[in-house]
Amino acid sequence: MLKDTLIALLIGFFVTTVVCPFFIPILHRFKFGQMVRDDGPKDHLKKTGTPTMGGITFIIGILAGSAFLISRYRDVVVVFLFTVSYGIIGLLDDMLKIKKKQSEGLKSSQKFILQLVVSVIFIIYLYKIYGFDYGILIPFTGSFDSGIILKLGIIWIPFALFVILGTDNGVNFTDGLDGLCSSVTIIVAIFFMLIGLKGGFSVTPITGAVIGSLMGFLIFNAYPAKVFMGDTGSLALGGFVASYALMCQIPVFIAIVGFIYMIEVISVIIQVGYFKATKGKRFFKMAPIHHHFELCGWSETKTVTVFSIITVILGILVYLFM
Repeated sequence: MLKDTLIALLIGFFVTTVVCPFFIPILHRFKFGQMVRDDGPKDHLKKTGTPTMGGITFIIGILAGSAFLISRYRDVVVVFLFTVSYGIIGLLDDMLKIKKKQSEGLKSSQKFILQLVVSVIFIIYLYKIYGFDYGILIPFTGSFDSGIILKLGIIWIPFALFVILGTDNGVNFTDGLDGLCSSVTIIVAIFFMLIGLKGGFSVTPITGAVIGSLMGFLIFNAYPAKVFMGDTGSLALGGFVASYALMCQIPVFIAIVGFIYMIEVISVIIQVGYFKATKGKRFFKMAPIHHHFELCGWSETKTVTVFSIITVILGILVYLFM
């Protein structure tokens, strides 16, 4: 399985690295540029017009890396289709942003309904596999053969929905700095790969395709970014992280390895709640929290580096003390 995973990684990297130089000029030609918020850091205004929807490139890479796995690893197909489905929702959002020439695309209600439909279909699939016998591995209690597996019964249905929607929004909020979401998700995927290999899950090889594709994309997405992944990419990655974790029965691990995703969401919730409660005051200088650090004087590269290091440390802790 490790060999197949590494082959998928190399294919994903090669394909994405080749596709990006051809695809980015096409985005320029059709003027598919990013619309930047007026109330954001002033340094970000220069990013206006940078091509977005670059997530299409690494989705192609993931497809290429996963293609040779499909015949032997059925679960890879399930996670890939879920990832692409969320990517399509993001694509619709990006297209509307470009058409409207503003930073808001789909209405929140529209996006939620689409996410809900796709998520319910995936949960129905999980139900067919596990029924109400779905269990989750509790972190820091041991590996799959010795750790505590908590059976949720019927509660796992709303729990799975919460995991999917929460994770996807977290990954989406993390996509705000050059290379941030790509870097953090590469690290998360690496540790998910190691955990999946330890547990012997047949879905594990898709992590290789994701890691390799994001590495190829990061060449063009690192500061200063030549292309952004857009909601096309961030929603797709959120779909991957959530679906993979659920398939491997490690959704609780997202809160640790994907701590950055979680803190990004929490910062937005705190900001909005505090703003409403105090009638206009802000808890952070700006949310999501990566913008707060920017306005405190951190550079984009420093923020991305620190957030990535935090993810590495937490991933190591999880892997060593499962």
